[in-house]
Amino acid sequence: MNNCLVVPSQKEELLKIAPEREIVINATKLIWKMPSDESISKASKLAIETGDMAGLSKVDLEILALSIEENSKIVTDDYRLQNLAQKADLNWEPVSTKGIQQLWEWKLICVACKKEYEAPEIPNKKKSDWGNCTDCGSVLKMRKKK
Repeated sequence: MNNCLVVPSQKEELLKIAPEREIVINATKLIWKMPSDESISKASKLAIETGDMAGLSKVDLEILALSIEENSKIVTDDYRLQNLAQKADLNWEPVSTKGIQQLWEWKLICVACKKEYEAPEIPNKKKSDWGNCTDCGSVLKMRKKK
């Protein structure tokens, strides 16, 4: 784990879950770096293009952006990040899963009337809450494009 690139928001996220691990986190030789605005913009465009933006957190987007900026491997079991890394021609490696088998693109759709919506342009604060349909009021869900 030494000399791995990580974004500062990853530390914040980890400490919310397990504050007792701060000493261990600080003892590792991690390289803490924020991606540039240009890299975040590139990562955002890619995530909007694939429809993955709706399922990303701010931390996920920063990880992708840093990997794009540094042309570095992403080590993650997050399928969306694997999907985006593959789409960006970045190397990725799963931690404890087999990882994705194919690239997917997503659409935001009403579960009742099937109206399709444009993919969000910013990460979702609540991973599975994409709002409600403006026509019928039903819940919006992410579905794989066929």
